[in-house]
Amino acid sequence: MTITYDDALCERFRANLEVHRRRVAIDPTKRHAAVAVVIVDSELGEDRVDPAPVDDWIAGRPMEAGLDGRMVDVSGGAAFLLCRRASRLNSHAAQWALPGGRLDAGETAVDAALRELDEEVGVRLPESSVLGLLDDYPTRSGYVITPVVIWGGGRLDPRPSPAEVVAVYRVGLHQLQRDDSPRYITIPESPRPVVQIPLGNDLIHAPTGAVLLQLRWLCLEGRHDPVDELEQPVFAWQ
Repeated sequence: MTITYDDALCERFRANLEVHRRRVAIDPTKRHAAVAVVIVDSELGEDRVDPAPVDDWIAGRPMEAGLDGRMVDVSGGAAFLLCRRASRLNSHAAQWALPGGRLDAGETAVDAALRELDEEVGVRLPESSVLGLLDDYPTRSGYVITPVVIWGGGRLDPRPSPAEVVAVYRVGLHQLQRDDSPRYITIPESPRPVVQIPLGNDLIHAPTGAVLLQLRWLCLEGRHDPVDELEQPVFAWQ
């Protein structure tokens, strides 16, 4: 069942974020970044195919049986914007990501999220569209990420910057509540569980996967469970 995109959903998100005691990470050894979690409307069946070879997306990583790295059959109703990063980027190339990046000097997390949304996806929204912040997530690659939840106010018209983003998808929020989600695996490199969020024909890992899990738990379900201790796969540590 898809989730209706309406004022009631907007107010539910806003209320759940307002009462949440946000976990803030302060680590002077890490750089501060922000991501935009943009809530938009979508229609069933409007999925598209990335204009890039699938081998570029997978980048040599092993895939489970039945998965091919494609984001298919995910649209419908209230959704969030998910990007496929360009394969030629210096870091985290071809990975799934939310629009975002490092804070410039003097910027707040909200400032940075709105700026990166404009620069990467071609969507310009005012500060009044911000519903609140999720917990900080410290990454293995040297960042503290602050997720900023933003109400898009409709469908929007993403126009991704080809230097950074291959394609932008509208992923229905109902996909976060699949029966097989979330998944956890163990790795020898860490005692912390690695979180996996199944979407389409791929698995979304932390940090993006952790942010999306808290989007489900907190904004949709009113749960205040932390996600900052969930581990990333080793390929995302650099």
